This record gives sequence, C-alpha cells and structure tokens, in this order.
Amino acid sequence: MTVFPKPTADEVAAAGDRTVPDLVGPDLKILFSGINPSLYSAATGHHFARPGNRFWPTLHGAGFTDRLLHPSEQYLLPALGLGITNVVARATARADELAPEELVAGGAILAELARVVQPRFLAVLGVTAYRSAFARPKARIGRQPDTVGGVPVWVLPNPSGLNAHFQLPDLIREFGALREAAA
Repeated sequence: MTVFPKPTADEVAAAGDRTVPDLVGPDLKILFSGINPSLYSAATGHHFARPGNRFWPTLHGAGFTDRLLHPSEQYLLPALGLGITNVVARATARADELAPEELVAGGAILAELARVVQPRFLAVLGVTAYRSAFARPKARIGRQPDTVGGVPVWVLPNPSGLNAHFQLPDLIREFGALREAAA
C-alpha cells in the first residue's frame, strides 16, 4: 500500500475550488457520487480522503472490499466494478457552501456521465444533495423509482464524519443493501 504524506494546513487551505478526477472504468457495478470533494481530498487528489470520512471503512464493512483500503488505493476500485465521482466537481470546506444552482448544474453533468459509463447503479451519497440536484424533494435513502442518465439510482447516507445521523453500522447496513442489489 502506498501511503502519501498528509497535506499541510496551508496545502489544504489552498485547495479550494480544485477538483479530483473521476475514477471510472468499464463494466462498473456501482458509480458512487459524493456531493463534492473536501479541501483535504482536493489537496491529496484522492476521493473521501479527509480523516474522519467513513467511506472507506463503510466499503470494507459492507463487503465491497476484502480489506480496508486507504484513499491512496482508490485506483484498485475499477477492477472491483466500482467508480467514484461527485455531483459538483469543485472542492469546498463544507458541502453547504455549494449554491443550489451548482447542484442542479452538477446533476446534469452527473446524468451525462452515468449515461456514458452505464454502471448498474448510480449511488448518490447524500439525500439532500440528491433532492436538490435532481428536483426530487421527497427522495429518501434507498433505491429510487426513477433513473439518472438511464441508470437506476440508489441514494445512500453521506459518509462524512459531519453526518452524525448515521453511525458506521448504519452506513454499512445501507451500503450493504446496495451491494446485494448490484450482485
């Protein structure tokens, strides 16, 4: 496992508005979409890299990976049929810094990516962002009755450590339900 050094506070602060490249490949089972990258992720170039983010422990706990991966090992995911993108590409300190218009515009870009990549499921990590980006004000966690870019959608809780409504066992249960559906 290659572990990259932690970015300095100045490097993190300077990462505002940067992007983290999409991680996609052929024959994806699931394309996970975060809301947008954190400053820490943008500083490292790795998705869900901020300490305290529970994405990687959740993936492992839900059975997507056979061991806990470090964010620097994200390159292993496409071979497992998994990809990562974001609704909005630009990094911010908090997702609530995004304007509603950014979420709608990002939703259109995400729909096009889903149409091109054609995963079995698009998993949007954050019900509030999904509601805003796709004008689905009544959406709830779980499989959605509609598609995005012609791809079935599953809304999952955001794994950010700031999301206190869902603890790790809850996240693992919700992600596990998607894993079973995509098998």
